[in-house]
Amino acid sequence: MRVRLVCALLLCSFAVLAVRAGHLTLVDTRGRGWGDRQTHKTIRIPAPRGMILDRGGVELAVTVQAPSIYVMPRALEDVDLAAARLGEALGHDAAGLAQALRRRRTFTFLKRWATPAQAERVEALELAGVGILYEPKRAYPAGALAGQLIGFANIDGLGVRAIEQLEDETLRGDERTVKVERDARGRLLAVDAVLPEKIAGGDVQLTIDAAFQAAAEAALERAIEETGADGGAAVAIDPTSGDILSLAEFPRIDPNRFRTLVFAETRSRAFLDAVEPGSTMKAFLVAAALEAGVVDPDEVFDTGEGRLRIPGKTIRDHHGYGTIGLADVLGVSSNVGAVLISQRLTPEQHYDALRRFGFGRSTGSGFPQESAGIMRRHARWKPIDQATIAFGQGISVTLVQLAAATAALAADGVWREPRLVAARRDAGGSWRPADPGTERAAVSAATARRTVQMMESVVSPTGTGRRAALRGLRVAGKTGTAQKFDTELGRYSKTDYLAWFIGIVPADDPKLAIAVVLDTPKGDAHGGGDTAAPLFAEIAAAQLAHFGIATAPAPLRARPFPTLLAKALEEEKAREDRERATARLLAETKPLEEGMEAGAGIEQEAEAAQERSLGQHAAAHFVPDFRGATVDSAIRMAARDSLELELHGGRRGLAVEQHPDPGTVVTGDHPRVKLRFMLSTEES
Repeated sequence: MRVRLVCALLLCSFAVLAVRAGHLTLVDTRGRGWGDRQTHKTIRIPAPRGMILDRGGVELAVTVQAPSIYVMPRALEDVDLAAARLGEALGHDAAGLAQALRRRRTFTFLKRWATPAQAERVEALELAGVGILYEPKRAYPAGALAGQLIGFANIDGLGVRAIEQLEDETLRGDERTVKVERDARGRLLAVDAVLPEKIAGGDVQLTIDAAFQAAAEAALERAIEETGADGGAAVAIDPTSGDILSLAEFPRIDPNRFRTLVFAETRSRAFLDAVEPGSTMKAFLVAAALEAGVVDPDEVFDTGEGRLRIPGKTIRDHHGYGTIGLADVLGVSSNVGAVLISQRLTPEQHYDALRRFGFGRSTGSGFPQESAGIMRRHARWKPIDQATIAFGQGISVTLVQLAAATAALAADGVWREPRLVAARRDAGGSWRPADPGTERAAVSAATARRTVQMMESVVSPTGTGRRAALRGLRVAGKTGTAQKFDTELGRYSKTDYLAWFIGIVPADDPKLAIAVVLDTPKGDAHGGGDTAAPLFAEIAAAQLAHFGIATAPAPLRARPFPTLLAKALEEEKAREDRERATARLLAETKPLEEGMEAGAGIEQEAEAAQERSLGQHAAAHFVPDFRGATVDSAIRMAARDSLELELHGGRRGLAVEQHPDPGTVVTGDHPRVKLRFMLSTEES
């Protein structure tokens, strides 16, 4: 009886338990939920971002697996003890860590992207409820190289700056959510397998060249050290395609350390900061005037004593340039000359030309938050506005806009959208070339070539940008020195400047269009010709080597004429003595056909042979050295030698070029000699 009674009680107990189990399973499911939450969890698996490569395949951004330490607070046996041991392993405050653990009851990350050493120390603790999860982390193998251009992705794997943001949709991949189980010690065990290659993002190939970029950044850093500038930037563009080959900025940022950086300081100033470009705008003014047909390439402009009164302002040059040619306006960077040219254009013509060169509008590169610059509509221009825009005040541009406009001059007047991305590919797929971008005619090919030719005078021994010269190459460029606007005082600063240089190399077969700027160089030599031009030369020489063009910055030569008119007058007597000696030599000279054996040269021998075949015996003349002479002095010299002069550049200043060269033997009754005159002055 007792056995039967026990069995009956056991059966009743099992029946009650079975009913209760059925009730919990079928009716009241809260218990099952509690159990599942204790042993199961759903976590997000971020997708590995695709790679960012340079145009040659060099890896600039990759994804690696980094250990992240997590904690399940409910599973901790002793919160204070766990906090103390974890704090020691991770270098955290134990008390603060314990307080944080008590506030959280569910899965939480204790440290994202821990170092391998930290992960090893935590794993050695073998704490229940503490584990390590490996997740994708963005890494930048080249460090700070092109940091502002590449940008960075945040800790959740989203691109938030520059290329990482621009190409986020391609790079990001397909994030997945998976179920995991927790063992007795709180360690997570995956239920569903996720293959990384199935969710990885695509790759992006940039137009920049890592070698070009490294050379540009090194040159920029040296220039900033030498000039004491606060910062700077340099952009190099292939004018035939619009590809940005390098974009150097200083101060540099290392995207690997983005969590320690001030977000505003991680911006690319070359795309986002619009500032006044100074006298670099004169190059585009000349192109606009030539295109509109309102000036003649050989025309001269009377800049007087370097002052021009217009309503609301007096425009000044650093020196009085007198009468100068169109090319000389660029060569000596005359503000007065630029205003005289701008007055030939209607506001609409001037505005439309600048718009065709890309000013006042976004370049279309797609760079995040890119500035369009500032240029008011021509309908709101007053005479003072058009005048100051002519020499780069009252208009703001980005460095990339300026580089793209320079590239348009180098590309026979065709403006091309600056490109950053060359190709894309899906994970495991093949490369797809990026769209070439838009293009349009800024000016005609003839106008562009004429403007580039005139810009060569800037880099001549007499130009403001002569320190941009390269050995054995023709270089076209334009300097600029822009006063920074002092927002506190409400006027232009007298001490802070932006030093600019834009250039094209080689001028006769353009491979590169480069724009550089230095922010607030220190010292008296703070102009574009003194600081930005040498930086341009160094960058251009390094990058042209990759095109197989060997060159180097040319040494700064003494000017081929006195720098002051007073000095020219002091040397007048010595020059007249040389002229008298030349006259005596001419009086003793035999006919040309009898004196060829004296070594007049191959060209002179050919001319003499032609003269003999025609039976002509004309008088011989030695061409004197006119360089450094004033106009009046040159006329007297030519009269004594029975030479005719063809004058270019006006009737003021000193002779800087002549053809034929000094010492050439010429024949005829009144042989012609071409002279170009220019005042020996610096850019203001």
